[in-house]
Amino acid sequence: MTTAPTTTASTEHASRAITCAWVVLSAITVASWWLAPDHSAGVAKASAWISITVIALGFIKSRMIIRYFMEVRTAPQWLRLATDGWLATLWLGVLVIYLY
Repeated sequence: MTTAPTTTASTEHASRAITCAWVVLSAITVASWWLAPDHSAGVAKASAWISITVIALGFIKSRMIIRYFMEVRTAPQWLRLATDGWLATLWLGVLVIYLY
């Protein structure tokens, strides 16, 4: 006789959190695409505020991917802080290179 698998509240909560993260990541992807200057009627040219916005969205996306899909949100605090520091350094470096 087989029994139906039981789901715990924590499993359902984790599944819901991952689904919400996926929806937010998809929305950020669409927003980044929408910000592209090719959608305007005029000639596409570089815009600092658009680039800064897309870089900030890239930081948010990469942090969410590391937290939710690489399971760092349940890791020790030192690992969460290390990944946040690495991401901040990486994306700040990209921003400085772009603005320089």
